[in-house]
Amino acid sequence: MAYITITTWEVADGTDYDITLRGIREKRLPALKALGASRITVVRTSDRTSAAITEWPDKATRDAAEQAIEEVRKKLSREDLARMTGEMKGAVVAET
Repeated sequence: MAYITITTWEVADGTDYDITLRGIREKRLPALKALGASRITVVRTSDRTSAAITEWPDKATRDAAEQAIEEVRKKLSREDLARMTGEMKGAVVAET
């Protein structure tokens, strides 16, 4: 059963969102794919915020990647000047 994580992010005040997004596209999304993510969608929710929706084949794949994901998140804070503001996760129970 597919497993989803939804994280919300905010870039630092005065940071160029487009530069941050380039780093996410070029480095962070490929890193998640390499860890086993099936699909990643990033939605810009305001001038400084985004939500990342990551689909995993199953919870076990996501759990196995937990430590590496934490490293990716630290790099986002340090290198891309973005901070995680929330996270939700769970198994897909219905879809069309």
